[in-house]
Amino acid sequence: MKRREFLQATGAGIVLLTTSTPALSNDNNNKSNKKIVWLMLRGALDSLHTVVPTFDPNLIEHRANLVNPIKDKLLPLEQGFALHPALSNMHNWYQQKQMFAVVAVASPYRERSHFSAQDLLESGLETIDHESGWLARAIKQKDANGLAIAHTVPLSLRGDQTNVSTWYPSYLPDAESDLYQRLMQLHEGDEKFVSSLEQGLALRNQTNDMQQDKKSKAKFIQLAKHCGELLVNTQADCAMLEMGGWDTHNNQVGRLDRQLKELDDGLAALKTALAAEWQNTVVIIATEFGRTVKVNGTNGTDHGTASALLVTGGAVNGGKVLGTWPGLAPENLYQNRDLAPTSDSRSWFAALLHQHWGLNAAQLKQVFPDVVPVSQRLV
Repeated sequence: MKRREFLQATGAGIVLLTTSTPALSNDNNNKSNKKIVWLMLRGALDSLHTVVPTFDPNLIEHRANLVNPIKDKLLPLEQGFALHPALSNMHNWYQQKQMFAVVAVASPYRERSHFSAQDLLESGLETIDHESGWLARAIKQKDANGLAIAHTVPLSLRGDQTNVSTWYPSYLPDAESDLYQRLMQLHEGDEKFVSSLEQGLALRNQTNDMQQDKKSKAKFIQLAKHCGELLVNTQADCAMLEMGGWDTHNNQVGRLDRQLKELDDGLAALKTALAAEWQNTVVIIATEFGRTVKVNGTNGTDHGTASALLVTGGAVNGGKVLGTWPGLAPENLYQNRDLAPTSDSRSWFAALLHQHWGLNAAQLKQVFPDVVPVSQRLV
């Protein structure tokens, strides 16, 4: 067994894979306190069930079985849009101008494979590139530090920079403290190994109250809470979270009630953990594609095209619904079945990187070649 593998196997109740020390340092004297949290909703969120266009006369015609159970409980936004009733925290932030939605967005991908669509959204390029993610390229341009709340580095954070780390709760038994001392003595001549072990122990001390029941699977609300705590207590400038379970081919009403409630509760936990840093934070929430406008035979929806982008955080210039609405009339649907995309999700990401992180035009070209940022003031 290699030394690195042995270190991972005896990881003191955490999983820590890192290529550099700065993101995990306890010295929080950052160049900037401006934080970004990138949240990937894997499985394709149905935006029409999330940011509901109540004004569109074709909505009920297409999906009465989905709309009727929630229509009397919807949370009003501007222009006749409304949030799903489970998103009560996000609605409060919208009212406080700390949240906005963008309707009818999509990446350049136009097929219906989850994996390819996720790869393209995370890469941020016109074609799938498994070695480069848009957030990793942004980190490089800003000379920032990134953190993934994941077992391994997601595509969004892969690149040739060296300051991205991962953290995830471990369900392995905790090792005794003297084991670490023995390891340090045994490998005292290996500076890289000892440094990694010390780094892992430091993060363990910060997160020793973050561990889950060893027999349970970490829930999104717990991961979001830990994400906020790590952004406060380390030098990470950005973090990536993931939440699955959005592929609602059947029984969508009940499933999205639960999913959206967990999402909303998790974001509230993130905000609480960030404390004062919430005012410096932008949270970008996106999914790989949308879902069909019409309901299928099992009261669900199938793989679609355009979806919605949700952005929240104390740094956000919110209280708005942005984007161009294409309409749900049959002649306006993409391929006669989907909400048609009217803007590129990357143009919104680029604007946030420019306005929040201060990346200039040349730097943005390194992140999103040939993408023009939107002009609206988002932060």
